[in-house]
Amino acid sequence: MEGFNHSRVSEFVLFGLTDSPELQIFFFVMFSIFYLMTMFGNCLILFTVLSTPHLHSPMYFLLSNLSLIDMCLSSFATPKMIMDFFTQRKTISFEGCISQIFFLHLFTGTEIVLLISMSFDRYIAICKPLHYSTIMSQRVCVGLVVTSWTVGFLHTISQLAFTLYLPFCGPNVIDSFFCDLPVVIQLACIDIYVLGIFMISTSGVIALISFLLLLTSYIIVLVAIKDHSSTGSSKAFSTCTAHFIVVLMFFGPCIFIYVWPFTNFLVDKVLSVFYTIFTPFLNPIIYTLRNQEMKTLIWRLRKRHVLMWLQSPGKHLRGSAESKT
Repeated sequence: MEGFNHSRVSEFVLFGLTDSPELQIFFFVMFSIFYLMTMFGNCLILFTVLSTPHLHSPMYFLLSNLSLIDMCLSSFATPKMIMDFFTQRKTISFEGCISQIFFLHLFTGTEIVLLISMSFDRYIAICKPLHYSTIMSQRVCVGLVVTSWTVGFLHTISQLAFTLYLPFCGPNVIDSFFCDLPVVIQLACIDIYVLGIFMISTSGVIALISFLLLLTSYIIVLVAIKDHSSTGSSKAFSTCTAHFIVVLMFFGPCIFIYVWPFTNFLVDKVLSVFYTIFTPFLNPIIYTLRNQEMKTLIWRLRKRHVLMWLQSPGKHLRGSAESKT
């Protein structure tokens, strides 16, 4: 065991997205904007839901938890990637690499289960509206969120269970901008091809099954509202289409990367950008900010806080004048 500890590499070298100086500047600006807007949009949603009693409902409770997960998912690797654009030698410690793998699978696993929970909520609301308040009680909603985080935690632990004990004693170059299982375990000093294929493909199969469940739920919802008014049907179709686009952008790369690991395709690196950067950015727009009720409440909160800010200097001046008199 002592010999193993001495032979283990202490850090990994990340290739990043590109080695072109011009593209690095472009990516730095673009991803910085995307990251800041992602954090701002999701923080705005959380603040609006928490500060508005009218939004304390199952749908918005699940949406606010999705915003929290998206903030976490966009933060586990993106800030380091942005900083690395101006670093000549991009490195990450062994512990930092393992931490990235842990948080990546924790947040993605949690989001997968939460997206299924959200589709279940919409199914109950549209297909069983009379029983909605009974089925989607506060206890059930909290249970769905706790289950999401529990499944995410168990999933990431299962992925790391054998990775931590692999001997990394030689190659330490990772052709990506963050650490993930398909690229990291290839650097092990033993042949783990069969076991690696099994472990990583499990994540792909889980993502594929979850995607099919979500697709089925959207189809059922659309069929259920087919007999309603054309206006309601058109609105529901538009909403489900927008939701499905985000689901496809999140699950598509996960399925491709994990069902067919060890392919060494450049496209894997590009696809990783979608579910770690673009999807957390799009979720607030697709799921919430397209919602007219949410937009109205955000606008009202903005006006209220602006008025409070404008009135506060006046109150301060009046208070100072009264103290002088």
